Amino acid sequence: MNILDKIVKDKLIEVEAKKKLLPLSFLVTSPLMERETFSMSESIAGGSGIITEFKRRSPSRQVINQSNGIIEVVTGYQKAKASGVSVLTDTKYFGGALDDLIQARSALTIPVLRKEFIIDPYQVYEAKAFGADTILLIAAILTTEEISLLSQLAYQLELEVLLEVHNQEELEKSDLGNVHMVGVNNRNLKTFEVSLETSKSLARLIPQDKIKISESGISSVEAISSLKQYGFKGFLIGENFMKTKDPGAAAEQFLKELENES
Repeated sequence: MNILDKIVKDKLIEVEAKKKLLPLSFLVTSPLMERETFSMSESIAGGSGIITEFKRRSPSRQVINQSNGIIEVVTGYQKAKASGVSVLTDTKYFGGALDDLIQARSALTIPVLRKEFIIDPYQVYEAKAFGADTILLIAAILTTEEISLLSQLAYQLELEVLLEVHNQEELEKSDLGNVHMVGVNNRNLKTFEVSLETSKSLARLIPQDKIKISESGISSVEAISSLKQYGFKGFLIGENFMKTKDPGAAAEQFLKELENES
């Protein structure tokens, strides 16, 4: 069993437990269910295109940053003119929490992505109830029918969808009808090897009406310049900023370099 299979197995147990502790009937009473969400796809298209990330640790790197608080980091990202912020909410493998999501939402006026292993409609309601504007759906762990169901529910809740793929097979099986952005993860979730060639090879297969996002392994302005030539508008950068003492300042310096390059 690879790490992705382990995460999904644990997530199934976690979601069932949450349904008992915090029923759907309670989630839908959240004041945030009524808020007007921010469009991440529009923010990317009209801004820097950089999606920054708050992530404490990961299975591939273990501890990344346990020192900086969520508010400090995400407000630094906003000051740096990021197009959006990704917040990890998985606890067991990434050290995240739903509390991080709601704190980020309270501090920001830019779109927030809930980065999570979403396998159940309950988690989509949960994302809206805790302040997300966009959800991540990972094609590798979902069937065609599940992608369709979850993205349709997101549409009904006025959440945007970033669908993540790793290869042509995952892209071709996916129902993109209610998907706003297609993200290509350059990290193989089974081996953790990273290559930007993954994004470049899949670029031509992504429909023109979808915002193309490249994820993982992006650490230089040069990498972004090369990916833009393949039609990518968005770039999710996590560890490159989080591994520094001041992620916000690191993001600001990077975005200034990016602006000068363009």
